[in-house]
Amino acid sequence: MLSFGGLLDFIITGGSPSLSAANPGLVKVLGGFVFPVGLVMYAMFVHEAYPILKEIHRIVLQGFELLTSNLMIFPMAVLKGMLPWWSIPVNWIIVTFGNLVGSLFFAGVLAKADGLVVADPYASYIRSFVVAKAVTPAWYQIFLRGIGCNWLVCIAVWQATGASDTMSKTISIWFPIWIFVACGFDHVVANMFSLPLGIMLHADVCIPLPFLTTAYYIKKSLIASYLGNIVGALLVAVPAVYFYLGDYKAGGLVDAEEARKHSDGSISSQKK
Repeated sequence: MLSFGGLLDFIITGGSPSLSAANPGLVKVLGGFVFPVGLVMYAMFVHEAYPILKEIHRIVLQGFELLTSNLMIFPMAVLKGMLPWWSIPVNWIIVTFGNLVGSLFFAGVLAKADGLVVADPYASYIRSFVVAKAVTPAWYQIFLRGIGCNWLVCIAVWQATGASDTMSKTISIWFPIWIFVACGFDHVVANMFSLPLGIMLHADVCIPLPFLTTAYYIKKSLIASYLGNIVGALLVAVPAVYFYLGDYKAGGLVDAEEARKHSDGSISSQKK
């Protein structure tokens, strides 16, 4: 579902070449504004045995797994003693491949079947976008952009834990995601859609290869953005556990926010 947000971003930004030439900053802001629809449709499945995860995962609406959120969720659960340490690599590996398969499938449909983005101005924009995303920046720059990206994503997740209704959760998520997309930060799962789509559309690269290849994408972008996203997630997860959840019972985040309504209808005026 995240790929639908990426497609909508491409439709807005790639379909506005004259506006991009006249005001590239405005186009980035508009593309960033529509991108969060994909993330808003996400939610994570959480087993009833792990209440702390259940509370954190109540961010969106459908019941799926997203890698970049899990990069924060599972370390938090391990630090709180709710899950064993080995659950982190197991979950991350499974969700990585699941997100990758879904992203590649959607990119393949767009590039080879439905014809939505294979003609200009969309195809040219996607090719240039991929070059600017994976070829032009240095490895360390992609890594740093990955940190900024997932710090914002995890802030969005954390903010949404304090919301009890759909509209509040949507607004809580929307603004941090809007910021990271408009700023051009690197989200490893979003890149699993956009960069392979550019490869399928034969993105021209002058240096160092005649075409952007899968191996080049993995070496230059996937690894750097993945590691950056992990660091960004931990910069939220570790302080949150030690400074915000340290005096909480492992039962969860029932009183994560002030004025949170209790099950009996009463309202707490301060954190417990």
